[in-house]
Amino acid sequence: MIDKFIEQLSKERDLTQEEIHYLQQHAIVLSFKNRQPILSDGTNVKSIYFVICGCVRLFYNIDGNEKTAFFYTDGDIIWADKNIQSKIPAQKNYQATEDTVIVEINKNVLFKLMQSSFNFSEIVRNYKEKELIACQQLIADFITLSPEERFLNLMQKNKLLFTKSPQQYIASYLGVSSETLSRIKKRVYDRQKHELQLEPC
Repeated sequence: MIDKFIEQLSKERDLTQEEIHYLQQHAIVLSFKNRQPILSDGTNVKSIYFVICGCVRLFYNIDGNEKTAFFYTDGDIIWADKNIQSKIPAQKNYQATEDTVIVEINKNVLFKLMQSSFNFSEIVRNYKEKELIACQQLIADFITLSPEERFLNLMQKNKLLFTKSPQQYIASYLGVSSETLSRIKKRVYDRQKHELQLEPC
């Protein structure tokens, strides 16, 4: 799994043998079962996590109700930036939504490598930029799109997510109830079926 981790990073930027060896020495492979917590609200964040395979959801517990905010899948980095730098306990929860394998890197190891390696510093910057863009797009979608449009958008961009996470979490992510999501799916599928029937032979 470490080799797969190195392979994913190398897609962003070529790493030297010294950098690869350093990561192999300090990266830790962790496995989580479906619905197993990875980080909980109040935990001091000491590491970043790289998703090798599986799916992790970020959620907040609001008055006993879980609100899903984001999903991380193969190749994504879970970077609790503010928490790592300020040493403030996490106000977020991370949970596997299927059997998941991640690589953990301690923040001290990370910062040391970033200071000594321009390549790795650029890799981290690229990942953080991608996450920022994704978060900005998510906010824009909530402001400008209807629930059905958000569903269609998610189907187009990340259809595999529907096989990796229970519907209730996806519904929360889209800002609707599970019942509403079921109605949206039925309406969309019925419309697509009707359109297919109208196509000429």
